[in-house]
Amino acid sequence: MSHELPPAMFLADALGLDFLNSIATPVDTPVDWLPDGDGLLSWLAQAGLVPDAVLAEMRERAMPVELDSVAAQARGLREWFRGFVQSRRGRPLAADALEELQPLNRLLERDERFSQIVAGSGGLALTPSRRWRSPDSLLLPIAEAMARVVCEEDFSQIKACEGPACTLMFVDHTRGHARRWCSMALCGNRAKQAAHRHRQKEKRGEG
Repeated sequence: MSHELPPAMFLADALGLDFLNSIATPVDTPVDWLPDGDGLLSWLAQAGLVPDAVLAEMRERAMPVELDSVAAQARGLREWFRGFVQSRRGRPLAADALEELQPLNRLLERDERFSQIVAGSGGLALTPSRRWRSPDSLLLPIAEAMARVVCEEDFSQIKACEGPACTLMFVDHTRGHARRWCSMALCGNRAKQAAHRHRQKEKRGEG
C-alpha cells in the first residue's frame, strides 16, 4: 500500500529525473512510489510540485478510481520518458529530438497557467498560478519538470548510478563531472565497503 512506502528519494539534481527515480531499488526490494492515486499525491507533495491545498482538494473531490487512473498515466509517462533519456543521455541533445518529444508537447498544451498579483513581504508581487480543473491536471507540473530537463540540462552529463543493482539517474553538476553514484550514503558507501572486503580477501590470500 502507498501509505507504507518509505520517503521518496530526490537525489537527481533535477525534478524531472527524480520523477524517473520514483521507481527504484533503494535497498534490496524494488519500490514504486506511484502505485496508485494516493501514492501519486504523496509523491507530488514530497516533490513540492503541487500546493498542499490543491492536493487536499483533489483528495476530497476526486474518486479514488480517478486518481488511480491518473497514477497509471503518470507511470506510463515515466516509462516513456525513461526510454527517451536512456537513449539520449551521455551526449548533447540535438534538435532532431523534437519529433520524439511530441507526446510531452501535447501534454504541455493542456496547461492552464496564469499570473496573479499577490501581497508579499516586500509589497506586491506577480506570482504564477495554475487552474486545477481535474485530476489529470496533476500531470502538468510533472510534464513541466520533464521539459526543464530536456531544455535546461546538459544531456551529456545525465548519468546512471554505477551501483550494480541501482536504477537511479542523475545530472552530474559537480565541478569535475566525476560523480559516479546516486548518493555516497547509498551506492557510494556500498562500493567502498565492497572494495574494502575485496582488499581484505586479497590480503588473506597473500598470507
